[in-house]
Amino acid sequence: MTTSKSMHHTVRKRMVIKLGGSTLEGLNESFFENLKKLQESGIELIITHGGGPAINRELAVRGVESHALNGIRVTSEAAIAIVQSTLIGKVNPALVHELTTAGIAAIGLNGFDGQLIVADYLDKDVYGFVGEVKTVNTSLLEALISAGIVPVIACIGADERGQALNINGDTVASEIALAIDADSLLLVTDVSGIRINNEYQSKATPSFINQWIEEGHIYGGMLPKVQGALECLSAGIPSVQIVGDSLVGTTILSRMNGQ
Repeated sequence: MTTSKSMHHTVRKRMVIKLGGSTLEGLNESFFENLKKLQESGIELIITHGGGPAINRELAVRGVESHALNGIRVTSEAAIAIVQSTLIGKVNPALVHELTTAGIAAIGLNGFDGQLIVADYLDKDVYGFVGEVKTVNTSLLEALISAGIVPVIACIGADERGQALNINGDTVASEIALAIDADSLLLVTDVSGIRINNEYQSKATPSFINQWIEEGHIYGGMLPKVQGALECLSAGIPSVQIVGDSLVGTTILSRMNGQ
């Protein structure tokens, strides 16, 4: 914790919440009430989001093909323009509007704003215009948080030449959580956590997750979620949760009590 945090009467905690694209389109009033309660309890919130369904609709309308590889959207030059305009022009302002309507002061951001997310190509030959995070402008986020404003960040980065790059939403959330020394990371998705043999797991550890990946129980879009979660745990973020819109799901711990 920083000195400025310890000067509060209560210990401030920071939570990064990542909203998946499919989840975004079905958020109800109780979800925003839960966010408001978190904020009122003294938790500083940072929200990141994707926008898969909205992007898919725009790609279909324009006849641009796209597919996923290892849970990452392969993004052509034609697709990146659509991804950028959809996330920044439609999805982000719609979410900010919902938050402000619910009484949560929020501001929309993306990687271009104040060099918030400087990125480089993940592997252009394989993924096209997909980025990996190089730096995060934490001073911009600190200024907003200290003013009581929730940053709402679309998962678009920019390289040093100003080229937009599509970045996996779970990766953005993990990198921002690490950069701002968050106390917890919530990955909100359309499923209530990790499901193994048709049963949702309330808790998991890295050893269990690695075993489940090897056995083929974790695959597709869940892969970058758990990989980001493991990286955050290994870097010292105490808690990572993969949850549904009720904010209940699987809590991933570095190890179980008693181990």
